[in-house]
Amino acid sequence: MAVGVHQLTVGVLGGTGPLGGGLARRFAAAGLKVVVGSRDARRGARVAREIERDVPDAGVLGGDNQEAARWADVLVVAVPYEGHADLLRDLAGPLAGKIVVDAVNPLGFDSRGAYALDVPEGSAAQQAAALLPDSRVTAAFHHVSAPLLLDPGVANIDLDVLVLGDDRGATDTVQALAGVIPGTRGLYGGRLRNARQVEAFTANLISINRRYKAHAGLRITDV
Repeated sequence: MAVGVHQLTVGVLGGTGPLGGGLARRFAAAGLKVVVGSRDARRGARVAREIERDVPDAGVLGGDNQEAARWADVLVVAVPYEGHADLLRDLAGPLAGKIVVDAVNPLGFDSRGAYALDVPEGSAAQQAAALLPDSRVTAAFHHVSAPLLLDPGVANIDLDVLVLGDDRGATDTVQALAGVIPGTRGLYGGRLRNARQVEAFTANLISINRRYKAHAGLRITDV
């Protein structure tokens, strides 16, 4: 990897949830050093042990989100939107100078299905950038199916991951990070100001998946 992604330690804030846990497993399986963060340090440690049990030769640590923020070089944010702002506000210090990958989808649900929520800053990723002025904030992994990531019988995740951000070095690194998952390709998707429609499109994917009983993702043609 030109950007040396295998020399980095990747932390997952919210690494005990479906998306965060699935990404942590795939990163560990690709040979990356991984830190699983959680609100509960014991739960983070338990999930880390489970990954090490299931993934041969994995190097995984577990702790609370504060510890993950301190220990890792690159942090993926995979927490529910409701707790997004409070978490990042609390972690601004240890996240300073680090690449932060916001994977949060601000969604609501009612009897008609999923819908995008309005975010005052424009998107969850822009909210993260406002709360973390000293971090290199990017947005990615919004459209990855957590059940597929967690399924050991699925070898390849057939998906393009759109990576957005204003720091070209950071987006290059996150594209490389996406690419360590077999079948997955990281593609630059624009500046952070364009994250709103990427996050909101997750509501459309949920509707597709419910209608067709699938785990649909995205592929970008002619690139």
